[in-house]
Amino acid sequence: MDRAAVVTSRRTPTLPECSISTSTLAFDRHLTTTAKGLLLMAEIVFGMLVWILVGGTDYFQLSALCWVMFVAVLFWVLTVGLFVIYLTGVHHRIPQVPWTTLSLCLNCSATVLYLVTAVVDALSVNQAIRGRHNYNCWATSAFFACLTTVCYTGSTYLSYYSWKLTEEGQLSHH
Repeated sequence: MDRAAVVTSRRTPTLPECSISTSTLAFDRHLTTTAKGLLLMAEIVFGMLVWILVGGTDYFQLSALCWVMFVAVLFWVLTVGLFVIYLTGVHHRIPQVPWTTLSLCLNCSATVLYLVTAVVDALSVNQAIRGRHNYNCWATSAFFACLTTVCYTGSTYLSYYSWKLTEEGQLSHH
């Protein structure tokens, strides 16, 4: 008997249809020219410098610097994720998420925790011997932690302004 003539009677179960769009994600070229986009990129670069500079030392001997690493890496990952979401336009495709409120909460918490981190980082510099590798890295990371705090403060302001406009717009529709 010819193998091509044999037909199996087994049918695959049908899957429920989902309303998932298969179109490609948009790329927002203008994000990198806005204050919001520039601050996000600065937060990513400065935050990365903080954790790279601390991570290249014997930071694990000081619990304060373990805190610096935790905050720096956590907010770096969250900020990179948010940047990708805004850059690809995912925030337009998922309107159920209150993106302005989410950004405001992220930026407020990052500002407060990075302020504490910058102070802890700066105070930890005294634990190292002046002129040595740890000292130079920790001092430089404290500087970049301060810059990152300033960037998150700017993002908090912009997020609050955007959130306030969104809230006022929703109140006027009711």
